[in-house]
Amino acid sequence: MTKKIEVFPGDEVAVEEEYLASDGTFASDGKVYASQIGVLELDDDECVARVISPNPPNILQIGDIVYAIVGEIRKTMATAQVIAKEGTERELGSDTNGTIHVSKISQGYTDDVSKELRKGDLIRARVIGVKPSVQLTTKEDHLGVVRSLCGTCKTELIRRGKNLYCPECERSMPRKLADDYGDVKL
Repeated sequence: MTKKIEVFPGDEVAVEEEYLASDGTFASDGKVYASQIGVLELDDDECVARVISPNPPNILQIGDIVYAIVGEIRKTMATAQVIAKEGTERELGSDTNGTIHVSKISQGYTDDVSKELRKGDLIRARVIGVKPSVQLTTKEDHLGVVRSLCGTCKTELIRRGKNLYCPECERSMPRKLADDYGDVKL
C-alpha cells in the first residue's frame, strides 16, 4: 500500500527504522526529510520514502540532446556552455559547462579539435556523461555545428559540401557539421 501526503523541503517524513530515503528525500540522524516540494509516497512494499515533484528541475541526463556554444579550444578537447535541452523550453537547473574530447567529435579520425569546432560555434550534442562533469559528443550525423559566424568579419557562414564558406571574406573552413546546418530554430 502507498500513502500520499503533500510536503515541503525540510519536513520530517519518516524514520529510517521504517523507510529508506529515496528520490526527493534525504536521511539525517535516523530521520528522513523531504528535500523538495511535492507529494510524499511512503511505499510499504519497498520500504522507501520518496517525494514526487509536480514540477521537477530540468537536469541534464545521459542521452539528452542539447545545444551549446563552444568556448575554449585545445588540441584534444573543447569546452561548451550548454544553453538549452531539446524538447523543453525550461531553463536548465544543473551544471551547464561541458567538455568534448577530440575522440567524441566525429566518426572519422580527428587529431585536432580546431579542425572540427571553433570558438563561438553553436552545436547540437548528446550528453554522454554527467559526473563528475558534463561530457558531450557530436559523433552522430544529426549532431555537430548548426550555426557559425566567420572569425574575421562575423558574417554567418553558409554550407558548401562538408565545409563552411564566408560570402564576405570568401574563405572556406572545415567543421563537423550537423546534417541540418543552417535550418535550426531554437
